Amino acid sequence: MARVLITTDYLTPDDDVDRLLRRHGHQTVHLPYAGPRPAQEQVKLLQDVDAAILANEPVTSEMLERADRLKVLARSGVGYDSIDVSAATARGVQVCNAPGTNHHSVAELALGLMLACARQIPQVSAAVDQGGWPREAGQELRGKRLGVVGYGPSGRAVTQLGAALGMQVQVTTSHPDPAAASAAFVGLEENLQTADVLTLHTRAHDDAGPLLDAERLALLRPEAMLINTARGSLVDEAALAQALRTGTLGSAGLDVLEAEPLPQESPLRGLDNVIITSHLAGQTAEARRRAGLSAAQAVLDVLDGRQPDHPVS
Repeated sequence: MARVLITTDYLTPDDDVDRLLRRHGHQTVHLPYAGPRPAQEQVKLLQDVDAAILANEPVTSEMLERADRLKVLARSGVGYDSIDVSAATARGVQVCNAPGTNHHSVAELALGLMLACARQIPQVSAAVDQGGWPREAGQELRGKRLGVVGYGPSGRAVTQLGAALGMQVQVTTSHPDPAAASAAFVGLEENLQTADVLTLHTRAHDDAGPLLDAERLALLRPEAMLINTARGSLVDEAALAQALRTGTLGSAGLDVLEAEPLPQESPLRGLDNVIITSHLAGQTAEARRRAGLSAAQAVLDVLDGRQPDHPVS
């Protein structure tokens, strides 16, 4: 019998994931992640467990040094930036993620943020709640040029949604698809300079700094909209706040941030042309179930000596 730690907050005792693991004879331990843990608690988190299904919380080399029994870390999501993969690999710990489980959810929220920015839905709703009745003109998305950066599952899904709305879709990727009828493939600089709406669906490369720094943000058109449901580290938030404040960028919809939750001192606070949601792009009931079961299956595969479907190390 293996001991499986579960920190993903939406995975609960006696749900599908819990029952699947217990049905295979394993013991589950639920310690939901609701924000940074005390340092002494965090460093001991992986002690005395054989496997872990993780929320997006840090896994450091110091934690792994104390995890003598650990065989597998399974993310109940796609990103694994928070895990020290090289340290895990050095200790023979398999790291897995759950791609293909939430890309429709991510694409739909990206579209929702586009619509919310274009029609100022949160601002209008708040004004009506306060007794106002604003009638400012919004913008249609139909006919606008949608720039997609990244062409993995969520990038492909948002490309299809944009095309269905009648947007002109152009994609920046290192793996273009010549057979894709709904999109043109362009370089990053052209995408930045010509997109009416730019949406990010690519991995972060922390060693290279933000993908959109002040120089690249300056290439965007003054009325353009930026959507980020990918990684907070892709965007220089100070430069973004300055662009939004000075009008060199029209609006932004952000589901991911450099630091989460949003710090009180963030320069993005107090701006009326930015909409910020709480890293919930992949958080639909359907996606959560798929991701949880995918992570649980990865744990079972590794514990039983099989190769998991989605290893990242």
